[in-house]
Amino acid sequence: MPKTTTFLIFGASGDLTSRLLLPALGQLLKREPDRHVALYGAGSDDWSAARWKKAVHEAFASSDAADQVSRLGTTTYTQADITKAADLQKLLAEIDGPLVMYFAVPPAVTVAACEALAQVTLPDDTVLALEKPFGGDEAGARELNATLAALVPENRIFRVDHFLGRSTLLNILGVRFANRLIEPVWSADHVESVLVRYDESLALEGRARYYDKAGAMIDMLQSHLLQVLAVLAMEEPVDLDEVDLRDAKSAALRATHIWHDNPVKNSRRARYTAGTIGDRTLPSYVDEDGVDPSRETETLAEIVCEVRTSRWAGVPFTLRSGKAMGEKTAEIVVTFKPVRHIPDGLTGQPADGGVLRIGLSPDRIELVLNVNGGDDPFALRRESLSTKIGKSTLLAYTEVLSQLLDGDVALSVRGDAAEECWRIIQPVRDAWARGEVPLENYPAGSTGPAEWASSQV
Repeated sequence: MPKTTTFLIFGASGDLTSRLLLPALGQLLKREPDRHVALYGAGSDDWSAARWKKAVHEAFASSDAADQVSRLGTTTYTQADITKAADLQKLLAEIDGPLVMYFAVPPAVTVAACEALAQVTLPDDTVLALEKPFGGDEAGARELNATLAALVPENRIFRVDHFLGRSTLLNILGVRFANRLIEPVWSADHVESVLVRYDESLALEGRARYYDKAGAMIDMLQSHLLQVLAVLAMEEPVDLDEVDLRDAKSAALRATHIWHDNPVKNSRRARYTAGTIGDRTLPSYVDEDGVDPSRETETLAEIVCEVRTSRWAGVPFTLRSGKAMGEKTAEIVVTFKPVRHIPDGLTGQPADGGVLRIGLSPDRIELVLNVNGGDDPFALRRESLSTKIGKSTLLAYTEVLSQLLDGDVALSVRGDAAEECWRIIQPVRDAWARGEVPLENYPAGSTGPAEWASSQV
């Protein structure tokens, strides 16, 4: 009989658990009938067994998996202070076999809990799963990594980045490495620029407690979008295992810097004012509940990076993400250099040599080409070839949990990569703190400040 993996959630009474983790677990059990999981929850709230079981049932039902609750070998909830070694020891006393501990708690609580775990005997094959941010700066990430390394080896630490979910990542890898049309031109010899953009129509949505301290830079660019950059810029890995793939990504991040080492010129920030998105009327960010206007938190951030390798030298990588935009736009845009010569007789001068767009949500791929024909057979015009690609039917966290419960950390963030991401953005954070980059405004429902229009590809 296959071993049962114990899934222990710290912060089990919180929003992340009910909204993302439990629905994903239900979907995973429905998809993989041979998987055996015992579910343990621990949290600071005084929940009864009945309330916990109701929460589990409702969360499973939300992903059409209510019938999977009975498949949980065990499901219990314990009120506990996970920053105390004694409480942790009691939680672990009855657990036997493979264990995954998921920290669905604020970063400071995660750090304190990990320090307490140093006084506890962990079961063999324990895997630790952490939510971003991983530290608050490069030094903090390094300190956290040292704390984790004292508990378990790096190959049993899963730093969760749902952006690296299997379908999204593999879509990019397939486009890059499996197409004769694309693979030979994936370099500075042919690529003019790269844009990674994740603009959301969602606003603050009650997340002020976290977001007002993080902002768009830390919430999106420092974590998710730099990880996407790493996949785009890395050299071809020998294998997609947790060593080769993560080695390739980390090497790309080590070579990444702010363009020309000039964070003032190559970063921008803004926040939304009152506006309308569809049938929703939104207040200004500074008037949202829980926001401290004096923080000057940005809701739209953009940085330009360079990857200092022979493959990418001279190519700007722009990372951009914003909230309360007019529409959701999540994509990678690779713009190719103009061809060296166009024969006399073809009219029109293309601005570039074509554009490749890879949609992150929805998952699509579009190739924009310069073609001729029509009423004037020698006039160049733009045409697009577009198709859907490999969209997963799974929730993002279902993909995460599948890898996590298998102990496969290949698509998680390695410790050194987490440190590099903080290093890359630190010059921008310093310039912003000094007030050298103005905080601009844009109406909710717009595409951003009017003067940013030239960067819309």
